[in-house]
Amino acid sequence: MNKPKLWTKDFIIVSSVNLLLTLVFYLLVVIIGVYAVHEYDATASQAGLVTGIFIVGTLIGRLFTGRSIDSIGRKKTLFTGLILFTLVTSFYFIHLGIGFLMLTRFLHGVTMGIANTATGTIVAQIIPNKRKGEGIGYYSMSATLAAAIGPFIGLYMTQHTSTQLIFILCLMIGIVSLTTAFFVYVPPVERKTSKSELKGMRLSQFIEPKAVPIAIVTLIVAFCYSSVLSFINFYAIEIDLVSTASFFFLVYSIAVLISRPFTGRLLDLKGANYVMYPAFILFAIGMILLGSAQSSFTLLLGGIFIGLGFGNMQSCTQAIAVKLTPNHRMGLATSTFFIFLDAGLGFGPYLLGLFIPAINYGTLYMILGVVVIASSGLYFILHGKKEKAQLNALA
Repeated sequence: MNKPKLWTKDFIIVSSVNLLLTLVFYLLVVIIGVYAVHEYDATASQAGLVTGIFIVGTLIGRLFTGRSIDSIGRKKTLFTGLILFTLVTSFYFIHLGIGFLMLTRFLHGVTMGIANTATGTIVAQIIPNKRKGEGIGYYSMSATLAAAIGPFIGLYMTQHTSTQLIFILCLMIGIVSLTTAFFVYVPPVERKTSKSELKGMRLSQFIEPKAVPIAIVTLIVAFCYSSVLSFINFYAIEIDLVSTASFFFLVYSIAVLISRPFTGRLLDLKGANYVMYPAFILFAIGMILLGSAQSSFTLLLGGIFIGLGFGNMQSCTQAIAVKLTPNHRMGLATSTFFIFLDAGLGFGPYLLGLFIPAINYGTLYMILGVVVIASSGLYFILHGKKEKAQLNALA
């Protein structure tokens, strides 16, 4: 029996648009704080806010897009997000002080939240049901590629060219993503949401309840991973491995890219538990290796294990959220997943930073490794035991 086709024109287009969107985010996130200091004499806290307020905007964009995407239309929402994303990118050329730069970053985050929620919803819709895990795994690899390429391009360009040229590149990427999206076909979805359900401000209009349990697990593991994103450079300075740290996310991305095709198929064939429980263990081992690193080999080995662990958890939990949800609420499920993911990544550094004066970075990573293992128990309670019972019933 032939498997339903995954690599369709529309799947490739939507994944490409997501790659371009995420590339702009990662390209700017590594240079915008330094730009704020050099261009506007921003303080360290202001530079941090310029960097982080983007994620706050993304959260707000996702929150309202999840509610309205199916009433507006999925493709129309995508175009709205991409047009606004490209328009706001041009605001970086306007010099009206640090306050305007913060506003630009916030609005850029909102537009990213709109467009990214749309791509995530559309791709979940066009992937065949029997290949959901595999398909979302491949789709998520677009963000993984952006996470590897974006910081490299940003840091390379800051050393060899002007920040204005970086902004021009980001604007061109926005235009290309908008142009590419014209060629995607989004099948119509039967609306099952009544007008009365769209009135008022009930929580279920912004959050998909069925996706919340797995989203809580996502929040916790993202919170742990945020320490790697935010503090790896500081930690590298502390243990005198700065040159090695520049390769950390490269080996992380390679580990994700190699493993995701296999874990996606495993999820579809055997269920999420076969991916999630090993991923918890691998992620925890990676954090402990990172926390105990005294050599380049150990540091990079930690990156590989974290990629195999958290990198696969991210796509697996997204697939779970989508599979648990009716098609007409898929937009809300996608939005809910990313809201919790972004909350963990966005607020984690601030909360974890409060503990740094009391403990060093290595100890923090080891403690978070234990937290990752403990969160596997939470996963069992919130989802794992239900999935096991369903698989046993089918056996």
